[in-house]
Amino acid sequence: MNNLCPRGLQTTTPLLNALCAAIEQPCAAFHTPGHKRGQGTPENLKSLLGAAVFEADLPELPELDNLFAPEGAILQAQILAAEAFGAEQTWFLVNGTTCGIEAAILATCNPGDKLVLPRNAHQAAIAALILSGAVPIFAEPAYDSTWGIAHSMTAAAVAIALEQHPDAKAVMMVYPTYYGACGEIEAIAQIAHQSHIPLLVDEAHGAHFAFHPHLPIAALAAGADLTVQSTHKVLAALTQASMLHVQGDRIDRQRLSKALQLVQSTSPSYLLLASLDAARQQMATQGHALMSRTLELADRARTQISQIPGLSVLQPGCSTAGCVAFDPTRLTVAVSHIGLTGFEADEILHQTLGVTAELPGLQHLMFMVTLGNTEQDIERLVNGLKTLADRAVGQLENQLNISRPVAPIAPTLTPLSPRAAFFAKAETLPIGQTFNRISAELVCPYPPGIPVLFPGEVVTEGAIAYLQQVIVAGGVITGCADRHLRTLNVIEA
Repeated sequence: MNNLCPRGLQTTTPLLNALCAAIEQPCAAFHTPGHKRGQGTPENLKSLLGAAVFEADLPELPELDNLFAPEGAILQAQILAAEAFGAEQTWFLVNGTTCGIEAAILATCNPGDKLVLPRNAHQAAIAALILSGAVPIFAEPAYDSTWGIAHSMTAAAVAIALEQHPDAKAVMMVYPTYYGACGEIEAIAQIAHQSHIPLLVDEAHGAHFAFHPHLPIAALAAGADLTVQSTHKVLAALTQASMLHVQGDRIDRQRLSKALQLVQSTSPSYLLLASLDAARQQMATQGHALMSRTLELADRARTQISQIPGLSVLQPGCSTAGCVAFDPTRLTVAVSHIGLTGFEADEILHQTLGVTAELPGLQHLMFMVTLGNTEQDIERLVNGLKTLADRAVGQLENQLNISRPVAPIAPTLTPLSPRAAFFAKAETLPIGQTFNRISAELVCPYPPGIPVLFPGEVVTEGAIAYLQQVIVAGGVITGCADRHLRTLNVIEA
C-alpha cells in the first residue's frame, strides 16, 4: 500500500489529478450521468454553476478507481488522508458523516447488542440503531443550566453504564458537541478499552483539531478506535463530503467496509471525492497557518461581542462536567437579555443584516468561524449584533416564559428498541393523549438534529413542552408527520 502512495507526498492530490486528466480525454460518452459532461445540462443551471462542474461530474471510470474496491487514485488519496489526520486507515464518504456513523454501529453491533452513547447523539445514531437492531444504553450528558446546553457524557457516567451493562459491545461519544464542548475523551477511551470494546466518536465538528496545538486534542490522538468527521463542515470539502478514520485492531475493518457499502451511494460523486483530496492537501500543507488565522478571527469576534451591552459569549475556558476543553472557533452568543429568542434574533440577522448563524436556539445563537471566514465577515458579525442589541427593547423574562433554562433532553425510558418501535404498528393521537405512550416517531429541532423524542422511548410532558416552546419561539421541528405537533404517532396500545 505504501509503495502505491509513499507517505510524505502531502503536496500531491492523486484523485484530483486523476479527475483533471479524465476531463481532458476526448470521449463520446455513452455512460452516466445523463447530461454527458454538461452537453445536456439546462442552460439556467449551467449559468449558475458554470460548465466546468458538469465536465467534472463523472462516474466510476476505470482511470478514476472504485470507491468500494479502491486500487488506484482513491486508494492513494485515502492513504494520504490517513497520514494527515493521524489514522491507520481512512475511508472517503459521499453520504456525509451520517453514513459513517451508521456504518460504525453496523460494524460493531449485532441485533440486540448494547451500545453506550449519550442521549444528545445526532439522529444518525438513532437511525443506526434502527438499522442495526442495537439497543441503546444512554449515558446522560452533563447539563449546563446557565446556558441551557447539554455538554458531553462524563467518564463517570460511562463507567457506571458499563458496570451495569458489562455485555455492551461499544461506546459512542459526541466530540465535540455542536457548541464546541469537548468531554473526557481520553478517560472514556481508557474505560472502554478496559472493557475490551471500542470507542466510536462522532467527531463531525472536529476535523480541524489535528492541525493546531491550541485546539482540543483530536479523537484519534486521544485514543479513539474509530472517528467520523464532516470534512465539509469545518474544512473546505464540498457539502456532504466526510471521512471515516480507524486505528488499532478493535474494529473489524472488513465488516466496516461491507457496512459502508450498505449505506453509501453506488454512484459516488467525484466532485465530492476530489474535494476531500483537495481539502486534505490544503490542511496538510497549510493547516497550521489557516487555523492560526481562524483562531485569531474567532478570538477577535469573541472579545468584541462580549463588549456589546446585553450580550454574552460562552467562553473557551470552561472546565465543568462534560466540558474539559472547548473549541474556540465556536461563538455561542446569548440574546435572552435583549428581549429576543435565538430564533427571532436569527431571523433579523439573516433577513435584514446579512449575517447568518449556524444554529439558533431558545436563548442563544451559535456562529462557526472557519478557515473560509474573512476579517470583513467578523466585522459584519460584530456590527450586526450591535445593531440587533440596539434595536431590542425590554427583557426576555417580561415577554416569554423561557428565561429559566429548559433541559433540551428529558429523562428517557426505552421500553422498546428503536428498531422494534420503527417496525411496530402505530396510531396517530392528539398530542395531549400521547403522554406516557411509546413514541413511534423521531422528533427533533433541526439543526442541530438531536432528537428530543425517538422511536421506542416514552413520551414525557417535559419533552412535549420543550418542543412546543421551540415552535412558539420560531424554531423548526423535523422528523414527525405533524410538524406543528398537534398530533404524534405512538405505538398502538
